[in-house]
Amino acid sequence: MTEQALIHDISLHQLETVKEVVPWFLKSMPDSYFNQVSESMRRSHLKAVAAIHDLRLSDLSLKIINTGDDGKIDVTILSTNTQPGSLLSQLSLLNQSPVENHELANIKIFSSEDGQFALNIFTFEPKLAVPPSASTEDAAHILKAVEETKQGKHVGDSRFVAYDEKLHNSQAMAEYISRCSPSYVKGSQPRRFLLQRGLYDQVKGTDDTAVHIETYRGTGGPPTGTAAWVTIAAGNAFPDEVLKLTAEILQKRGISIWRAHLDNVHDPENNIPLDGTSIPGYVTLLRLLVSPDPQVAGVSASKDVVFGPDFIPKFTRDLKRAKWLDDTTLNLAFPASGKNIGTSKAEVITCLASMSHSPLSKTNPVAFASVQSIIDLVTTPGILFDKTIAIAELFLDKANPAIPVDQRKAHDAEIDKRAEALYASISQLQREEARNALTKMLDIVQGTLKTNFYNDDRYALALRVDPKVMFTAQELSGSNVKELPYGVFFSHGRYFNGFHCRFRDIARGGLRIVTPINSETKSLESSRHFDEVFGLSYGQQLKNKDIPEGGAKAVVLVDSPSVKKKHHEFLKRKSVRGFVDSILDLTVRDERFNKTVVDRFGKDEVIFLGPDEQVIAADIDWIVHRAAVRGYNLPAAFMSSKKAAGFNHKEYGVTSEGVVVYLDVALRESLGIDPKKQSFTVKITGGPDGDVAGNLINILFREYGNNPKIVGISDGEGVAEDPNGLDREELLRLFRETKSIAHFNKAKLGPNGIVMVAKESEEALNRRNSMPFRLKADAFIPAGGRPNTININNWTSFLDENNKPTSKLIVEGANIYITKEARQALFDHDRVIIVKDSSANKCGVVTSSCEIAGSMLLSRDEFIQHKPQLIKDVLVHLRNIAEAEANLLFSTYKKFPGALPHFSERISGCINKLKDAIIKELEGKELGDPVLEELLPLVKNNLPAHLTNIAWDRVRERMPLQYLKNSIGCALGSMMVYNEGIHLVESQPDEKLADRAILYYRAHKRVSELVAKVENGTASPEELKEAIKYLKIGGARSAIGIF
Repeated sequence: MTEQALIHDISLHQLETVKEVVPWFLKSMPDSYFNQVSESMRRSHLKAVAAIHDLRLSDLSLKIINTGDDGKIDVTILSTNTQPGSLLSQLSLLNQSPVENHELANIKIFSSEDGQFALNIFTFEPKLAVPPSASTEDAAHILKAVEETKQGKHVGDSRFVAYDEKLHNSQAMAEYISRCSPSYVKGSQPRRFLLQRGLYDQVKGTDDTAVHIETYRGTGGPPTGTAAWVTIAAGNAFPDEVLKLTAEILQKRGISIWRAHLDNVHDPENNIPLDGTSIPGYVTLLRLLVSPDPQVAGVSASKDVVFGPDFIPKFTRDLKRAKWLDDTTLNLAFPASGKNIGTSKAEVITCLASMSHSPLSKTNPVAFASVQSIIDLVTTPGILFDKTIAIAELFLDKANPAIPVDQRKAHDAEIDKRAEALYASISQLQREEARNALTKMLDIVQGTLKTNFYNDDRYALALRVDPKVMFTAQELSGSNVKELPYGVFFSHGRYFNGFHCRFRDIARGGLRIVTPINSETKSLESSRHFDEVFGLSYGQQLKNKDIPEGGAKAVVLVDSPSVKKKHHEFLKRKSVRGFVDSILDLTVRDERFNKTVVDRFGKDEVIFLGPDEQVIAADIDWIVHRAAVRGYNLPAAFMSSKKAAGFNHKEYGVTSEGVVVYLDVALRESLGIDPKKQSFTVKITGGPDGDVAGNLINILFREYGNNPKIVGISDGEGVAEDPNGLDREELLRLFRETKSIAHFNKAKLGPNGIVMVAKESEEALNRRNSMPFRLKADAFIPAGGRPNTININNWTSFLDENNKPTSKLIVEGANIYITKEARQALFDHDRVIIVKDSSANKCGVVTSSCEIAGSMLLSRDEFIQHKPQLIKDVLVHLRNIAEAEANLLFSTYKKFPGALPHFSERISGCINKLKDAIIKELEGKELGDPVLEELLPLVKNNLPAHLTNIAWDRVRERMPLQYLKNSIGCALGSMMVYNEGIHLVESQPDEKLADRAILYYRAHKRVSELVAKVENGTASPEELKEAIKYLKIGGARSAIGIF
């Protein structure tokens, strides 16, 4: 055949195809397609449809990319596959923008009305600082409908949104329209727009989800009796994930999506401020036309599939929860093959597996290398999966709030009976790892004291458990037995897991975020997740000796490897919100709690949080606001370090102020260096942009001028070293500009100095990681870094070529940077002086406690008004208590055998022992009790002086009684130990401790009065005799300073 003949033949064939396709296309595509898609794009689609039709293939897809003059990119996927799951497959393939710096902004999904063809348009817009806004001119047709509604024109249409003055007045509508994109406003029908506007208002400023379902009344497409329009508004979510999760739920239920429209509306209440910029907040609006697909096994074309009494509440609940369920849960709930167990049991199973990973990994780190390995094991088809499902069912039945109160005791007995049967059957399994995994999961179920599972509005799934379930048998008995915490919370959500651990009823401690760099690191962090939070909270308990609150810590482990790097900041903020709100579910006793939570703990729980690693100001503000919305008692006290009505730790350098006090005393007492007069060298982990490290650099130069020579600094981004000391002004510049050490100006280095960026080479990474071990300095101050960096396996790397420590003094500004075993090994090797973290960095928690007290006694405006004087007094208080402990620490170390960390723990132990004894002595006493009234002035010891001056008269009314008792306990405990030393307390019988502490308080008060009178010459002869008597008894011992 000649070329011309071939061209003629193909042209005739294509003409015949076009004649066949065009009428079908115009007839079969819904009206909404022609209203919302431009003519040029429709032409492009028609050409592609004709090409697909010509190929006569039953399962074929084509992708078309159109780029507009405004920078928008439309990706159209045309497919002959319209079965449930086809959209989900497309979303999985379309996992990123075709061009960098573009974000998914809009989705339009259409199916031909004969169900033979799907056409899906994904619109990506440039990531602009200020996206284009719609105008009231764009919304003229909508505003006209609003005015008609106001006049009563649409009263007869029950589906039309009724006029609401709050939402529909001209100012409110203009503001809302300005938050929308022009394309969304122009392409929206008024009824749909106003319905979505109402849902937007329900979820704005939150992470909530609202759902509306109504009957489909259109023509063509799905059968009208079985189809429905589903409208979803999701606050603070990834738009593509809202669609993906919704499509997945519908697919698993055998429901087809015929049409879908996704748009994002700006939500300024959900903006997340960052340094110099912000992550804009959005509400994702998704509208879907759905109907059951009778071709799917078990699905009928009956209207009950979509509108039945069972489907709607379950579907709505699943949609609300969908964005908090991880992919593992959804895959387990609705597997491609095998048993369909539903989201409830699947979520419980993944939660229990995640929670048990830390203790299980200690028993077999290979078999339990990851959470997924546990899930794979316990969901092995057959007997193991059956027992796992039985455990999940036990959890659900045990937590069921529908059981009447008068039947609860019998119900619990039945639960225990079922649990015992499960324990017995599990013990018969041959595989040890299966027995261990299932037993630990069952332990957690039996140890769960309350859960928010049945709260349909919850964000994440949270459990409050008996702490024993988180430990191995070896950790609960024998010589290595661990002190049990008072309480443990666990929260399991999409892309995160979080633990909160506390050692006393009323407790406070920081919330930190951990973001692993890859999947392997994530599994490692997960295996030690609980150990980290336990170690941090235990250290906090030792550290919190000087304040009313016991020790606590929260660690949120984020699955950052599963999300694009550009979304990591958003993911961290979302994880914090999910974690905190789920904890509030179990601590705020509101109507929702009473209806949905079975409380086997039975007591109010008082938790105070503070900021730790990667928590930012926006998190703090949201937490306080959310606590108020949820009805938490004293919401301003729930989170410390608030920017306005609080003492921001980084702004005032409060932790570092204490670290420098301990460094000062340690240099003088252990190295014979007067830092005010002599030069000394320091190496630091943590960058100039960090809270502790940055402020440490600033305070060192403030207090000691040019005497400090900072010879090395390493942080997350790099390392800088200079044997002559890094340039002072350059370091202070980085501190002021909150920049990492990687930004150090190389021109400011000495001849032997270096600056290296960790990610640029293997050598740079190794140099960064080895700096704390390798570089020689008088003092090493870890002021940042991961827990257990120096441990029993690598402590010898801290020794130089002569087998001597590279620093003779370590002051731990960072928490648990060095393990207990490594501290002892360094001391045994060459008597390295280590000021333990629970002493060195305690001033941060003391500041937070002062802020909590201020939040209790002052209004927000009063706090801000008096803040300048309050922070001055706080800083004085910090330096005083740091110096008191530092002096006791070194004086005790000099006179008695043992390493410095040993005495640090004993000091904390003595104060906490006194505190607990005094609190117990005050149990049952109310205000007005003579003893309580006598001791009440001790509360002033824990308050900034100015706060006492302006608000002491409010203490009785505004401070919870238990908090007052705790405050008395810690104040008297600190006074007695810092004045008299540890041996006086350690020598007292436990049962006499509280009585003798109160006697000490009276005696101390009397001695103070005598001293004042002797000093000012007003003592009577009898008082002089009394003073001489005390001098004769204790004067000589006081003179030699041994207590």
